[in-house]
Amino acid sequence: MSGGFTGRTLEIDLNRQRHFVSDTDMKAAALYLGGRGMGIKTLWDRIPTAGLDPLSPENPLMFWPGPLSGLPLAGASRVSVVTKAANTSPLDGSLENASTVTYSSIGGHFGPALKMAGFDGLILSGRSDRPVVLIIDENKISFRDAADLWGQTTSITLETLGRELGPDFRLLAIGPAGEKGVRFAGIVSDVRRTTARGGSGAVMGSKNIKAIAVRGTIPIPMNKAEGLMALRRDTATLLSGWSNYTHWRRWGPTPLLLSSAQAGMLTTKNFREGSWQDIANLSIPATEREFWVHHTACAHCTLKCVKIGQISKGPWRGVIAEGPGYSAGAMLGSNCGVSDLGGLMKLISRADDLGMDPIAAGNVLGFVMDLYDNGVLGSAELGGLSPEWGKVPVMLELLDQIAFRQGIGEVLSLGVKKAAAVLGAKAVPFAMHVKGQELAGWNVPASHDFALVYGTANRGGSHQEGATIQEQHRRTFLDALCVCRFVYGAVGLAPYQRALSLATGWQSDDASMLAAGERIWTLEKMFNAREGFRRADDRLPPSMTSIVFTTGPKKGASFPAEKQESLLDKYYGDRGWDIKTSLPTPAKLKSLGLDKLVEKQS
Repeated sequence: MSGGFTGRTLEIDLNRQRHFVSDTDMKAAALYLGGRGMGIKTLWDRIPTAGLDPLSPENPLMFWPGPLSGLPLAGASRVSVVTKAANTSPLDGSLENASTVTYSSIGGHFGPALKMAGFDGLILSGRSDRPVVLIIDENKISFRDAADLWGQTTSITLETLGRELGPDFRLLAIGPAGEKGVRFAGIVSDVRRTTARGGSGAVMGSKNIKAIAVRGTIPIPMNKAEGLMALRRDTATLLSGWSNYTHWRRWGPTPLLLSSAQAGMLTTKNFREGSWQDIANLSIPATEREFWVHHTACAHCTLKCVKIGQISKGPWRGVIAEGPGYSAGAMLGSNCGVSDLGGLMKLISRADDLGMDPIAAGNVLGFVMDLYDNGVLGSAELGGLSPEWGKVPVMLELLDQIAFRQGIGEVLSLGVKKAAAVLGAKAVPFAMHVKGQELAGWNVPASHDFALVYGTANRGGSHQEGATIQEQHRRTFLDALCVCRFVYGAVGLAPYQRALSLATGWQSDDASMLAAGERIWTLEKMFNAREGFRRADDRLPPSMTSIVFTTGPKKGASFPAEKQESLLDKYYGDRGWDIKTSLPTPAKLKSLGLDKLVEKQS
């Protein structure tokens, strides 16, 4: 067995509440590494045909650390959550329940704890006949009845289990949104981090899993331990020497709200503009002066970019929340016309408590506000609510209705694409998504690169994938290692390539890294293709090409439809894919060793 792996994968059969340990497929690991890579390989193997309902018992929910998880290395703290997405769908619509793969990752301590419990991965299948908490105490696997926690917020659930199990256990939980099957529900950790893109919380809720607790102390096998310890010191030195190190430790990603607005890229009022006049109220120095109480960090990281605060004044006084990070701050702030910091942090706190993707939640709220502002929906259709821009109490009521699927929330819980289809043709132009995945906080007219970022992301509508093919492969490689992209931005890839080689003994040069990233990316693409996704699904919503900014530093900016087509033509051509269909060619599949895998399920 290679170093960096335990050689064991934990599988939970929820139908019978039994578990078994299988040997990790090391041949697959050599090709797909871990994390996101092992996730898509396993998903491909276990869902051999298209159209499986993502909320059915047969859809596996997987938690994959990477080969560096559990090592004392800054940035190597994440765990990938991979499943079939609950919220995406192709434009064609002919195949019921068709959806993309979704991959998301979460920082903190859960990934290293799972690895140190002795497992390279955790695979949940089936459905429990009652709500339960899964407890993994190294080799002891048990289930706790969760009747007392079902219906509770994530914060109450995590606090209750933290007191009950003690600080050595690391925790993940869903809220009411996940229990009710909200299509953009997420999973929240005990350090207030959320993994949510694609509705993994809804999949977890469909399995009647309220929370997962894990404790581990088993050392991780390493090929060259002394070399890794030296690399740990070198990486820490490299990180502390980063030009933005002091600022990042102090402020985290919050200043991006200001810089994005100054660049005209900040999503504002349902993507209609690229800057927000009141953004200074939501960013530094206001957050530092009025909100933050303490900072915390993921495992083995000195950046401490998790900012925890407490509202000190106004109607939301006393509320505790994390952030605002860029995505939550943009989508629940400027995208909804929110002007006061207290209101924004209350919204973030409530979304976290309910267990929602804050990006999708802010997108959905902006969608409703835009419909109301343009007279497509009135108070009568909204149960008497008047969702004017920036009206925080109404936004909070809408979040509750969505989480519990009550009133208009029943429709909005589907996400903007499917909600617009229910609400009628006049609502469709206001739904800002790709493949059904709600777009995030970077607006396209001011930066056309984001048309490719959003459009070609295999999970749909994601802002994190990179605008060039090489960068997409680098980030996919990082996701397979479960490495933080913030730390990567500070120290680069070289330390993690070196760490992979020292931990496993495998070659990890630029060519092998990019090949692994391309192989994973392409298999995800083929999973989506099997579900019916084609070139048309890589386009932005048509209304994006009609937006012209009327204010701010990029006044007059737009994104022409013809620019989108030329970008896609070049992208597919450079990838060696068919330009018309967007599918990888047989020659490309063969070059990556995917031809026989795909043929087997053709």
